[in-house]
Amino acid sequence: MSETLNKTDRMIRIVISLTLGVIGFTSGLILLLSGFYRQTFRNVSIGFGIAALAGITLLLLAVGYFSGPFLISQTKALIRWWESRLIKIPAADLMGAIFGLIIALIIAFLIGPSVSGIPIIGRFLPLLVTLLLGYLGFSLGMKKHEEIIIFSRLRNLTVRDRKKDGKQTLGGTLTVDRPSLDRIPALRDLADFVLSPKILDTSVIIDGRIFDIYKTGFLSGTIIVPQFVLTELQHIADSSDGLKRNRGRRGLDILKTMRKEMQDDLQIVESDFQESTEVDAKLVLLARQMGGEILTNDYNLNKVAELQDIRVLNINDLVNALRPVFLPGEEMTVHVLKEGKEQRQGIGYLDDGTMIVVDAGKKYINQTIYTIVTSVLQTSAGRMIFVKPKFSDKRVFAEVES
Repeated sequence: MSETLNKTDRMIRIVISLTLGVIGFTSGLILLLSGFYRQTFRNVSIGFGIAALAGITLLLLAVGYFSGPFLISQTKALIRWWESRLIKIPAADLMGAIFGLIIALIIAFLIGPSVSGIPIIGRFLPLLVTLLLGYLGFSLGMKKHEEIIIFSRLRNLTVRDRKKDGKQTLGGTLTVDRPSLDRIPALRDLADFVLSPKILDTSVIIDGRIFDIYKTGFLSGTIIVPQFVLTELQHIADSSDGLKRNRGRRGLDILKTMRKEMQDDLQIVESDFQESTEVDAKLVLLARQMGGEILTNDYNLNKVAELQDIRVLNINDLVNALRPVFLPGEEMTVHVLKEGKEQRQGIGYLDDGTMIVVDAGKKYINQTIYTIVTSVLQTSAGRMIFVKPKFSDKRVFAEVES
């Protein structure tokens, strides 16, 4: 390798010497043929001029040859200095600077012809504009590289498809770091929605509906299962209580299915917090550490997390929000299942479990009837719909349809 480098250096040394020699010869020849030389040195013979030309050429050849090693070493040192500076610049900064420089040069090229027609200074303005815009583009591109990268990747939110079970489900990825987005107020809400990891607690895993929600494509971001939640799930599965044991095993089965289907979108993190023994407290600490959101069905965890400014996504709240809205006076069909607490009342249910209280519905038990909504009661325990039969002649759904 050193021999190759020495040969290269010698070749560069010869090129430098020849370059200076050509410069000296060309300059001397131009001077020798100029009117200034003929007027100034009219009494000097042409042989002296040729000898002077040869002397200047040989002198510059010698200067180039003997100064070659110094010029080569200084050039290498300058290259190493620039290389060391460029290595310290983050790749994102460098890409942003290059992007800004390219855009600035394109703009300078477009406006250059229009400013070149200005009298006197028009010849120099295109160069000045190019240098000025080039510097501004390079500087702004380096300082604003985060916004440039983010906006160039926003299209991925609607472009990339994710295959599941042979079907195409829309799913987006935005691979930028949260600190970058946090410095851009206009995109901070987008970061909260897309980039925030969703941390699962034990109750939402056992519930199982989170996997169905994920498959619909409404859940964005990485799904996080903490190791301490997995440990709690294993303890429940090993419980001596039959009900708890079944719930724990159901949770493990659901988690196994999620792991298989979600692949890289689901991660199990080993983070633990020895200062706290409660799983709920650890979830809050982990959410604060990761800048994430907690997915839960636990009412108490919901309130505790919100008090500590941790965003909580409650599956029950989502289900309540998606329940159909019934207004007084609307019609609905109800299958009366049993007798109500009050006299003559009948009880039915919607598919989502909402209780329907049928006034004077006792006589329609095990039958489906047309009803009219009289009122809707929303309580902390859920929603109740009060209805009355549409027809007063005891006709049921089948009789009306026939």
